Amino acid sequence: TLDDAAGEAFDKVAKLLGFGYPGGPEIEMRAQKGDAKKFDLPRSMLNSGDLNFSFSGLKTAVRYLLPKVVIPNEVEGSRAESFKVTYRDPSTDTGDDMLADLCASFQQAVIDVLREKSLRALQQTKSRRLTLSGGVSCNRALRENLRAACQKNGIDFPVADSWLCTDNAAMIAFAAMLRLENGIVSSLAEEIDPNLALA
Repeated sequence: TLDDAAGEAFDKVAKLLGFGYPGGPEIEMRAQKGDAKKFDLPRSMLNSGDLNFSFSGLKTAVRYLLPKVVIPNEVEGSRAESFKVTYRDPSTDTGDDMLADLCASFQQAVIDVLREKSLRALQQTKSRRLTLSGGVSCNRALRENLRAACQKNGIDFPVADSWLCTDNAAMIAFAAMLRLENGIVSSLAEEIDPNLALA
């Protein structure tokens, strides 16, 4: 990713909507009742030809869309970062409908990009297997969408149960535990490398 990772985008948009952390599960739950075509949100870099992701533009699009469909929330005299869940469409939608539609539209935009870039990566590498990890891999709609795309293209799609796909911090801690159990330790004087590979 060139900026926000997919899971990070879910959490940041959830914060904009006033949801708690982690916000991905709340977006997913509300999206199940929404119309993913209600809001035309960008699929950044979808046709860039490379394998890069960028979700900050999608997050920004949601931020700019919010004032059109929500009432800003003032908290203790200052502008809050989140909004009241007061979504009103002058036609027939209720507030809950609009919120579900916004969540579904956002979620589908992320899924579309992840699916297409993953299929492109498989094509370029001639790989016949795709897997999914990290907190965002718990998203059922993402799993189902990727599973269907893989099945259609004859790609193996092994993916761990959701309870094993929690936030990457837990996975990093587990990798560190395995290293420690095998006697692999680092001195406190060692320089920190934020790009260090775990495998």
